Formats: sequence, C-alpha cells, structure tokens
Amino acid sequence: MKLIIKNATIVNEGSSFKSDVLIEKGIIKKIASQITVLADKIIDANGLYLIPGIIDDQVHFREPGLTHKADIYTESKAAVAGGITSFMEMPNTKPQTLTQELLEEKFKIGDQKSLANFTFFMGASNTNLEEVLKTDPKKVGAIKIFMGSSTGNMLVNKRNILEKIFEKSKCLIAVHCEDENIIQKNTKKFKDQFGDNIPIELHPKIRSEQACYSSSSFAVGLAKKYNTRLHVFHLSTEKEIQLFNNEIPLSKKRITSEVCIHHLFFNSKDYKKKGTLIKWNPAIKEKSDQEALFQALLDNKIDVIATDHAPHTLKEKNNNYSNAPSGGPLVQHALGVMLKFVKNKKISIEQVVEKMCHNPAICFKIHNRGFIRENYYADLVLVDLQKKYKVNKDNILSKCNWSPFEDETLYGVVTHTIINGNLVYENGLFNESRKGMRLVFER
Repeated sequence: MKLIIKNATIVNEGSSFKSDVLIEKGIIKKIASQITVLADKIIDANGLYLIPGIIDDQVHFREPGLTHKADIYTESKAAVAGGITSFMEMPNTKPQTLTQELLEEKFKIGDQKSLANFTFFMGASNTNLEEVLKTDPKKVGAIKIFMGSSTGNMLVNKRNILEKIFEKSKCLIAVHCEDENIIQKNTKKFKDQFGDNIPIELHPKIRSEQACYSSSSFAVGLAKKYNTRLHVFHLSTEKEIQLFNNEIPLSKKRITSEVCIHHLFFNSKDYKKKGTLIKWNPAIKEKSDQEALFQALLDNKIDVIATDHAPHTLKEKNNNYSNAPSGGPLVQHALGVMLKFVKNKKISIEQVVEKMCHNPAICFKIHNRGFIRENYYADLVLVDLQKKYKVNKDNILSKCNWSPFEDETLYGVVTHTIINGNLVYENGLFNESRKGMRLVFER
C-alpha cells in the first residue's frame, strides 16, 4: 500500500515541523513539505501531530498460561490504540521462558496474534545459565533478571550465577531490582503486627527505598565490574537516581535506566483512594520520590519511559494486601498520561517522544525504528492534541477491563496507528489483516 500523510506536524528528534510523509512497502520513502504522487490512500493530518510509534520496553501480556488475565492479541490491540507500535514482553509467564525452545514458542505466538511489533525476553534463574548464554543478541531484546521477588523460580539470588551472567552475556541485561532479604524482613515485621490485613499504605515500607537501592546499586556495581550493558527497569526512589549518569550521550552509555508511568503519576497519598489497584512492584512511594523521578527524567539521568503493563483480574486485585497481586494495565493510556503532563507544561511533547520512541530504540539498538526518518519502518502515530477523553470501562480494551486511570481525564486522542506501513488503527476501528513483526537488533 502506498500511503501519504499530508499537512502533519511532525515531532521528531527534538523539533516539530509541518511536513508530508510518503510510505511505500512498509517504509518511510520520503519526508517533504509537499508530496504529490499517486497513492492508494491519503490522510489529511491538518491539525494533528505525527510521532514515531511508541516502543514499550516492558510489558507482561500473560501468554502463555495466564490468559484469563490477558493475552498477546488483546493487549497488543490495547497498545496499538494507545500509540504503541512495538513492545518487549517479559518471561514470567506459564511456563516461564527459561529455555530457548520456550522462547521461540512465544515468538510463534507473537507471529500469529500480535497486532504490534514484538520481542520477548529470555528469563534467567539460578539454574539455567547455559540456556541464558545461548541467547542471540541480534534476535532477542534482552536477558531479564529478577533481582527481587518473582513468581516461581525466577528470582536470581545466587551471587556466583549473577556474576557469570554479567560477565559472559552478549545480550543487554535488564533487571528488576529489589532486595529479597530486606523485603522478607519488612514483610515479617508487619505481618506479625497485622496478619494478612496489612494496610496497603505500608506497601512502600515493605518494598522500601532500602530494598530498591541495595539491589540496584549491586546490579550497577556488577555492570561496572564486567562492563556489561545493563538496563535498570522501573526506578521508584530518589536515592537510586544517583547511580545514573547524564554526562555522556545515550548511545555511549553502558548503564541506562527507566521510569514507569505509574511512578510518575501516583504517589503514596493515592493508596487511600486507589487501594490495591495501584499495588505494584516496586511500590509507588512518596511524593518526593515522584517529583525527583520526574526531574531526573528531564535531566536525562533516566533515559526511558515505559509501562510495566501487568494486568490482573479485578477479582484478584480486590483482595487483602497479602493476597492481592502486584501490577495493572497501562498500555492504552500511557501516552494520554504523558500528554496530560505536556498540557500542564511539566514536559514538552518533544521530550515525551524522545523518552518513549527514540530512546528505547537507541538503548536496545533496534533496527530502523523509533524515529521518523527516510528508509526507516513506517511505525507512526497521529494524535489530536486538542481532544481529551475520560477513561471508563466502556473504552478500555485490555482483557481485564479496568484501569488505574478510570475517571481520569487524559489528553491527546490517538486517531491513527500505522505499523510497518499498515494502517492498523483508524478512529476507533482496527484493521487486523496484517500482524506485527519480530524486532531485530543491531548488536
């Protein structure tokens, strides 16, 4: 399909400008002020902003094995409606992605079901080092290590195993950092006091600043020791920011970091209203942490904005503290949250594009995505910044059918999502005739 987008305000590489875009055979063929050629379809984007497709480097789409909560089809659909054109999915499914064979089975599911582009991470445990080191860095986004509580046997807490992974891995290593011993000590303290009915407000005291910093500083120390390419997921504390550098270009950083939408939007005062619906690991912490994380994002000490989209059913979430799982759905509304911050002048749209589109592509060395450039894949999103919407159950696409942002008014309506040159989403309607592609990496 030959497609022309006319009169768009393009947001790309730090600037905004009016231009047309020609797309042919899935690729951005030309960017120019006036393009006049025959095309199969012309989109008049006057008044709309054209951004690169968002790359979400951390999602849990629950397939295989946990598909009562979510699956790759439903969650990729929600992601596409939210302007996410590529995602990176985590290995804590059922079975857990701990062998190369299981990893390839997930890629087959992606080929069959995903409306967006995708990669799946290889999971590490205390017992699968040989499988981890087989991972092809050109074909797989990263090795994922849970250096803190996780389901099943995915907690990696043996120092000799961690040392070997950091020393020998040819892949980027992505880590969830919380110190399990500190968490267990804090949990026991409050369980002795409250039993299973621990107040949700104590979640950030259990999964504390100390637990986060102890683990993330250890991971950074290992990365420096072995010169490992390390990416630290979902920072949640002010203290951790000091571990990261903003004095060198992102493309030269060996150690990078990320903040998630919920840690920017919520703070500990919100537990009173939202309860276990905003129970995440690591925990949402104090307002001072929230503000420091936002400033670190602006200062380029934090490189990427992601979602950590991790749905559970409402029945599962509406439990007491000890039995309510951590995580929630975020992909559909992440851009709307960030554009609300743009509306309130806390961040510019150019910075949002940098942190959600350009920087994930740079961090993971994704081939020809994340930018609006000629000869790059045509992963593009049109947004109407003049429109706002209220999140409610009638417009939620995630399978779990709830959102931590329900009743919030968000800004910037996604009107079109183009993936590999295919118009997959247009004003609320989906074209599911073409599926997304497996991401490849220039490593």
